[in-house]
Amino acid sequence: MAAFACPAPAKLNLFLHVVGRREDGYHLLQTVFRFVDFSDQLSFVLRNDGAIRLQTPISGVPEDKDLCVRAAKLLQQESRVSLGVDIFLKKRIPMGGGLGGGSSDAATTLLALNRLWGLGWQRSRLLQLALRLGADVPVFVFGENAFAEGIGEQLSPVALPPAWYLILTPPVQVPTAQVFASKELTRNTIPIKIPPFSVECGRNDLEPVVCRLYPEVARHLAWLKRCGSARRAAMTGSGACVFAEFATEEAATAALAQIPSGMAGLVAQGLDRHPMHDL
Repeated sequence: MAAFACPAPAKLNLFLHVVGRREDGYHLLQTVFRFVDFSDQLSFVLRNDGAIRLQTPISGVPEDKDLCVRAAKLLQQESRVSLGVDIFLKKRIPMGGGLGGGSSDAATTLLALNRLWGLGWQRSRLLQLALRLGADVPVFVFGENAFAEGIGEQLSPVALPPAWYLILTPPVQVPTAQVFASKELTRNTIPIKIPPFSVECGRNDLEPVVCRLYPEVARHLAWLKRCGSARRAAMTGSGACVFAEFATEEAATAALAQIPSGMAGLVAQGLDRHPMHDL
């Protein structure tokens, strides 16, 4: 049987405000998610024996902890389908970078298997499963650039202007839990209202904590903030990746050509919606 190939795009948090904390310890956030055309690639091959196999394991990640496998098993369990799948993952999005790679992989798995297994579930039903896999998974199932509240699951679509992004990938992985546990983290940013709001007025409340703990992130971000033609520069998620936004591909590419030796990066176009939105 031919493989069913699907993209799993990265996301950027154009801003990320921590506005409170729930009694269970989860932080209350406000953020804008933007998809970009930099993706992991997944392929799925139907199995009739019910087995779920990741045929391209990631070093250091046990198969039962992999988000693709967890997503497939959860959907299989909840739908009571007897089919299985072989999963092939080509990893491009760096781990521990704040670009949502693992969450995106999980969401693409849900979307793909909903079709491959012939389930026909509504997106709202898949969203319920997505939240059980992680706070960033729902937006990828939602499939549109979104303003998010709560722990990231309360989603409202937003229209964003065309943009290109220079994304730098510092050579560190940032554990999200460590950042949110920091005593120095601002947790009382005043909530904003939509509409209207201005993305340009936002900031990433996690950024000062990460920059203090990881000097490489601070160094990369400082360089981006000196890019004169950038609309703004910020860290995405809990890091380590940082980005600058440009009006044109030419401007972003020109900035990439100037990054210092020892820094790595890429240029990606902002998307209006997830490539699998209409699946």
